[in-house]
Amino acid sequence: MEVLLLFVVAAIASAFMAWAIGAGSSGATPFAPAVGANAISVMRAALVVGLLGFAGAALQGASVSEAVGSELVVGPPLPASAVITALLIAAGLMAVGIVTGYPIATAFTVTGAIVGAGLALGGDPAWEKYAEIAAMWLSTPFVGGGLAYGIARVLPRPSVPESASIPVLGAVVGTIVVNVRFALLAPGGEMASLAVVAARELPLSPLAGRIAVTLAGALLVGGVVRLDLSRDVDDGLRHFLLALGGLVAFSAGASQVGLAVGPLVPLTVGTAIPVVALAAGGGVGLLLGSWTGAPRMIKAVAQDYSSLGPRRSISALLPSFAIAQVAVLFGIPVSFNQIVLSGIVGAGVAVGGGDVVSRRKVAVTVGAWAGSLLLAFVAGYGISMLFVA
Repeated sequence: MEVLLLFVVAAIASAFMAWAIGAGSSGATPFAPAVGANAISVMRAALVVGLLGFAGAALQGASVSEAVGSELVVGPPLPASAVITALLIAAGLMAVGIVTGYPIATAFTVTGAIVGAGLALGGDPAWEKYAEIAAMWLSTPFVGGGLAYGIARVLPRPSVPESASIPVLGAVVGTIVVNVRFALLAPGGEMASLAVVAARELPLSPLAGRIAVTLAGALLVGGVVRLDLSRDVDDGLRHFLLALGGLVAFSAGASQVGLAVGPLVPLTVGTAIPVVALAAGGGVGLLLGSWTGAPRMIKAVAQDYSSLGPRRSISALLPSFAIAQVAVLFGIPVSFNQIVLSGIVGAGVAVGGGDVVSRRKVAVTVGAWAGSLLLAFVAGYGISMLFVA
């Protein structure tokens, strides 16, 4: 009975964490550039991002969930009491960010709390996983911001007409989409991409078939975008921007749900609860958080960091989508605040230099990210050492 009670309390803590993530990083950042470009209203963005975040959690969320649950510390799995401690620490820091309007990096708080609690209870550091995580976290601002800057510098050039440049970006999106892995496309808890599944039906080798399907997806999406632009450039840009926002919202759900339900994975060992079901349950929490708490953060991210039009918003979201899917592919917990804000800053600098971006806001946010990682680690270690060990 005591074990069951602890599991229920841990599940409640996980649900609170899922709500905090939905209200914060995964709910606020995906559509913030589109809101800043006046392509969609704040409330409608919160509604749509909630639904897409749930879909991403259910279809792709198992990858990061398993990584957070079993790969951050080497040794015995965390007991339910330590899971509760880590989740409450991380969710509490997220709530502070929501109230103050400064987006806290969710991955930093959850990772810090889980690692701190695990080491306090005798686990060993998972240095290989830490190296992967550090590489992703440290490279994201440069890769995401750099790509956003480059795209934003190209789009307004008269020598590169948008009837050509935007469809090329659409082809890039199509290439990524057909190679994204989904849970429903493979049996038994595994995941597969549309390219892999469709290639099996072609009279080609697996590699040649995958390349053919990828090219077909790229040409299809690029052609649709070009056709839309030929009817009306402004509407075409708006439609492409909203589609990118939707893909980023889907990716946010796939990545961020693992930060909420991943710690529960060790507690389900030996039960009939699959990781996919945990991810879907966490997706419900993300949805509710997006609907009830995300509007405030959407407004903060859209208006306080940079003034972007639709072209610069596209420049910010495309790298964000690509980076997010790389993180999901390798099971690396990442912060969507960091990913999207890096793109926003890069695109904003391309518009008119540093004057377009609020340097103070960016500096405070980066400080909050670093501080939340350290604070979460210290709190997770100290509380687990005193009350759990």
